[in-house]
Amino acid sequence: MVLFWALDRFSREGVTETLNHLQRLTAAGVQFKSFTEQYLDSTGLIRDAIIGFLAAIAKQERVRFSERIKTGQARSSKKPGRPALAPEVIAELRQLRSTGLSLKKIQLATGIPVATMHKYLA
Repeated sequence: MVLFWALDRFSREGVTETLNHLQRLTAAGVQFKSFTEQYLDSTGLIRDAIIGFLAAIAKQERVRFSERIKTGQARSSKKPGRPALAPEVIAELRQLRSTGLSLKKIQLATGIPVATMHKYLA
């Protein structure tokens, strides 16, 4: 049996990871019990209900996390990802490439990463 003071002392990785740890213990035949939270006790008759309850909390936490991310993105005035290169910069890249310079030499001259140049010169 694993005895812990409180669930937040057992694991601070969040509800989902904590549930995964408890499910691994259960699968290995190890019981668990919280000293201060009497409802967290896998030795009693409601063991399966506790796992189900924690699974529901973990699912709800994932939903709320997703909602917070989407809300934050909606509030942000920034568009996700790197900003696009200006048309005159793209024209300069094409002109340098047409002279036969390698992408690495163009990178050294302009400071624009090779991966970005692939996006615009492909």
